[in-house]
Amino acid sequence: MSRYRPPRSAGTPLITPEGEARMRAELHELWHVRRPQVTQSVSEAAAQGDRSENAEYTYGKKMLREIDSRVRFLTKRLESLKVVSARPSDPDKVYFGAWVTVEDEDGKEARYRIVGPDELDLKQNMISIDSPLARALIGKSLDAEVRVQAPTGDKTWYVIAIDYP
Repeated sequence: MSRYRPPRSAGTPLITPEGEARMRAELHELWHVRRPQVTQSVSEAAAQGDRSENAEYTYGKKMLREIDSRVRFLTKRLESLKVVSARPSDPDKVYFGAWVTVEDEDGKEARYRIVGPDELDLKQNMISIDSPLARALIGKSLDAEVRVQAPTGDKTWYVIAIDYP
């Protein structure tokens, strides 16, 4: 039996200017700060002698591989992303980058920003444009009813505010 797994799709290639800035800052931090530090510690560990039993050397090499892998990913991903910085022509509808306030059937309000999959952060209420809720919200206007199939059953939300930064 084969262990082949097809590559995951990278998601929608859109990003906000803030998200791009965060990714570029992470790339800069990894390449210009972390990698030189780890390289220095690996060379110091290598100078101590036998590398086969040197845990610092082994750990440092592993860290370099992880840093290089992340740098490659960020570089390729930043090349393929499209930064969406323009406001939509119709700001009364929900599009990429919008802050949307929704109210559920129980009267509970929630505010989400629709962002690219690379910026997904539920702690900051940023949801991916590929998520079921965001897909349902795209193109809707104020007071629109949105139904989403959730694992716990169908959920209904009402759009009560739309704002673009």
